[in-house]
Amino acid sequence: MKVTYDLSCNLAQTLNILGDRWTMLVLHRISKDKNTFKELEETLDPIPTNILSDRLKLLKENGLIYSELYNEHPPRYQYKVTEKGKDFNHVFNSMILWANKYLDDCSRIVCHKKCETPVEIKYYCKNCDEYVDDLDLVVIDS
Repeated sequence: MKVTYDLSCNLAQTLNILGDRWTMLVLHRISKDKNTFKELEETLDPIPTNILSDRLKLLKENGLIYSELYNEHPPRYQYKVTEKGKDFNHVFNSMILWANKYLDDCSRIVCHKKCETPVEIKYYCKNCDEYVDDLDLVVIDS
């Protein structure tokens, strides 16, 4: 049985979905157009096939991906990211930026497509129509 966090915390609830080994990588690969089981298996070598199947099922159950039948005999599916899943790209980009800053041997950089300059994260308040420094952020329980 899967161990989950029994906490009403945003981070804990997110980890209940994406905190297993391989799950975030599966979602990331699907968001980067690795859409078939075979493509995912190849790009995530050495993921065991039963684990890949479980992670795909978990992501589908939580509305982050959906599957489309592309071959009837034998049945073959391709996986696509939902809008909910696409919103997780912000987290992936944040992780890439953090890794570049603090880890060795990281080969990816998040850049502005137009000029290829590395970007940074900024918080924006729609109500005030201004960027907010992270020192001016507060997390409020709703």
